[in-house]
Amino acid sequence: MKIFELEKHDGVAVITMNDPDQPQNVLNEAIQEEFETMVAEIEKDATLSAMIFTSSKPKCFVAGADIEMLSQIESAEQATQMCGMLHAMFQRIADLKIVTVAAIDGACLGGGLELALVFDYRIASTDKSTKIGVPEVQLGLLPGGGGTQRIPRLIDLPTALDLLLTGKQLNAKRAAKAGLIDEAVAKEILLSVAQEYARKEKPKRDKSWKQKLMSSAPARSLVISQARKQMLKATKGKYPAPKKILESVEQGLATDLASGLNIEAKNFGELVVTSESKQLINIFFAVTELKKDTGIDSDAEPVPVNQVGVLGAGLMGAGIAAVTSNQAAKRVRLKDISVEGLAKGIAYVGKILDKRVARKRLAKNQRDQIMARVTGSTAYDGFGDSDVVVEAVFESLELKQRMVADIEQAAGKRETIFATNTSAIPIDDIAAKAKHPERVIGMHYFSPVEKMPLLEIVTGAKTSDWVTATAVELGKQQGKTVIVVSDGPGFYTTRILVPYNMEAVRIVLEGVSIEDVDAAMEDFGFPVGPIKLMDEVGIDVGAHIVETLHEAFGDRVPLIDGIETLIQDQRMGRKNERGFYDYAGKSKGKEVDQSIYPLMGINNPGSKTIPAAKIAERIVLTMLNEAAYCLGEDILRSARDGDIGAIFGLGFPPFLGGPFRYMDQLGTAEVVNKLNKLKEEHGARFTPAPLLLELVQKKSSFHG
Repeated sequence: MKIFELEKHDGVAVITMNDPDQPQNVLNEAIQEEFETMVAEIEKDATLSAMIFTSSKPKCFVAGADIEMLSQIESAEQATQMCGMLHAMFQRIADLKIVTVAAIDGACLGGGLELALVFDYRIASTDKSTKIGVPEVQLGLLPGGGGTQRIPRLIDLPTALDLLLTGKQLNAKRAAKAGLIDEAVAKEILLSVAQEYARKEKPKRDKSWKQKLMSSAPARSLVISQARKQMLKATKGKYPAPKKILESVEQGLATDLASGLNIEAKNFGELVVTSESKQLINIFFAVTELKKDTGIDSDAEPVPVNQVGVLGAGLMGAGIAAVTSNQAAKRVRLKDISVEGLAKGIAYVGKILDKRVARKRLAKNQRDQIMARVTGSTAYDGFGDSDVVVEAVFESLELKQRMVADIEQAAGKRETIFATNTSAIPIDDIAAKAKHPERVIGMHYFSPVEKMPLLEIVTGAKTSDWVTATAVELGKQQGKTVIVVSDGPGFYTTRILVPYNMEAVRIVLEGVSIEDVDAAMEDFGFPVGPIKLMDEVGIDVGAHIVETLHEAFGDRVPLIDGIETLIQDQRMGRKNERGFYDYAGKSKGKEVDQSIYPLMGINNPGSKTIPAAKIAERIVLTMLNEAAYCLGEDILRSARDGDIGAIFGLGFPPFLGGPFRYMDQLGTAEVVNKLNKLKEEHGARFTPAPLLLELVQKKSSFHG
């Protein structure tokens, strides 16, 4: 056997999995023959009293099903049949008369956990690489190896539903507390403890009071009903997988295990062929590819980074300091113009870590060690030791150019990289007066930095490849999904967001209420409406960016009358609790501030009604068209990067796959047709991008 190794000692069979052809152990067709041969040998060996299953693959027990295999499934029937075969494989272990033990170290996810569930006992290492859960819902699927049936039968129903519907991953201690595993032990003694369990009798698991309560159909119905309400509120009904998971659990628990597994297999088959699942799997592959992408086409290597300087201790700067000191484990030198600002920035880092301590994701001594990496100053002392300096200050070209000069002086002979967090100012403009423009690069983070997954790295015309490679590597260490784009006003994410936001404002100026516009976009699938988003970003920041893009693109990004009035009225958005929404009252940002309408010259707000689908189409098409402009002008390296940037940075609906996948789904000819109709009605800003016209002529698509 190539994938499995079988050894027998003193009546105990030890099976070790390590697939040499895969970076991680996964469940696929290649393992089936070996698996069945191995189990058959154990079934017929009367000398055996126990079996232990483990892995020698570093940081991986079994990472789940082979996603590549799932992406090639052509029909629901094929997927259902595959699911049934997996059930049968696992059931052979469940039916063994001997004691069975799963010794888990590393990733035990999806099908890996479902495999472990058929063993009598599960022991897991406390190593930080050990993650236990069923993340299939994040791929638009349900756990198809018995997860929807065995997990709710093993642990209490509310906890089971939480795991199934969110895809969250637990460490060994949390998994033991939840009841998924029997014991969490140090990695060094995992196999010896597994041997101890192998000498036990088969377990007789008494149901907890929670499980006994859930044996009542009315109690189950109430819990599932509440979970369904919460799920629909979170997903807005856009994702079929959570619905099918609840259906599988509800119907499965009302019958026997075998019948429940058949229900699971049928629902799994139906989900595999949905467009939502296909798009979510596309995102999975794109993110996997980006993890390996250096961001450059040459062999230049990143340089080691030990200390990162951060200029500006506001929310952005403090957030950058937090992910750098925590996830990347680098020293951070934080600078602000005032002691008060510096103190607030460092305190913000502490609050982020305190939340992790409160959730028992971080020990107090670990929190103190991370905080010890962060030091501050109101001057440039200590910045000479920084390998990378990230500025996170106000959007002023003059200020940013001055900071480049200051850092070049503070760095001396050190080849320090200067990274600007600007969201719109061209990198070449910031580097125009630099002694070393080749060391200037954009690192555009999204707020709040500690939560938002995207980092958009922007290369100037003179940026060296080693600088880009270093920035990409640092971003990955900070826990970010990184895309690299070329320089230009607004780069990619800001450039496609501005027309999207501005079109929303124009519709409001036409008489449609702010509530209707935001609701239409949330119904389309965005997490927050465009008007509310302007409050979150900052109306003043948005206005400055619009001016920058208008200077660059003219009538393609026309200015809107009325925005300047909002700035004069000190309407900055959430940050000063004065914006489109009311932050002073009890609603705290949930209701529109009606006084905003007269300031915008709107006397009868809500006097015009446009169907939500028409609102969404008009606003989204501006984003799609601008994305096509960016790809055609080589701002983007690929359509893949454009999809990931919009989803991870701007909240574009993941189930649509991103702007380019969505245009492929609609058809480029249909996109051009819709844009031309809007151009006739609303003006030149809807002129289709040249790349769209080219693809229509070639009858081609963005992803081929």
